[in-house]
Amino acid sequence: MAETLLLGVIGGMGPLATLDLLQKILASTPAQRDQDHLPVVTWNVPQIADRQKALAGTGESPLPQLLHAVEQLNRLAVSHIVMPCNTAHHWYAPLAAASRAPILHIAQVTVEQVARLSPRPARVGLIATQGTLAAGWYQQRLAELGIDSLLPDEQEMQQWFVPGCYAVKRGELQTAGRLLQQLANALLARGAERLILACTEVPVALAAIKSPAQLLSIDPTAVLAQTCVSLWQNSGHQFADGFMQQTTL
Repeated sequence: MAETLLLGVIGGMGPLATLDLLQKILASTPAQRDQDHLPVVTWNVPQIADRQKALAGTGESPLPQLLHAVEQLNRLAVSHIVMPCNTAHHWYAPLAAASRAPILHIAQVTVEQVARLSPRPARVGLIATQGTLAAGWYQQRLAELGIDSLLPDEQEMQQWFVPGCYAVKRGELQTAGRLLQQLANALLARGAERLILACTEVPVALAAIKSPAQLLSIDPTAVLAQTCVSLWQNSGHQFADGFMQQTTL
């Protein structure tokens, strides 16, 4: 029997990355009318503490705010939750433990997509925050497929990734795209056959400059969107409308 579905999104990390996910959900949905689209509730709160600073020990933990987001989405009886922020998955375990609804893991669904590629790449470059790279979610899953991960070095992170990421947050997409394009070029030059854009700011920046690296890139935001749409299709478009009874948060 098909299950009912109402997607919850923990957003604001950053706001543009959240909008990118919602746009990609719309673009991935075969719809003839409004009612064919996936029902989504978005907790788009940009004031969630900076994840990179928290993991670097220079800022407060976002976990209390993330737990609050999970609590509010669960009160709306969402059937699934997603987070369009790779680094926030550092706190995935306590969030999943606190949630009645399953939380999809962005790295898991992305590497499952990589496993379906034909031919399968032998080496994949990762563009991600230091926190995501240190956690190893992508590297471990890729290694299980026999795929080597190529990572940016410290200079590349400081020269291209970090300023590129924060340029997106300031809305300077052309600047961000040019910086991140250089990082993509460096990884491809070292032998990466494909790239995983494992920071949700990166696809937005590369798209802004129409980067040729997009042709060799796997976009976890797009994969997450496609996964959500597949859930919607498998539900038979059955809407979990219990939240309609809610009057206040």
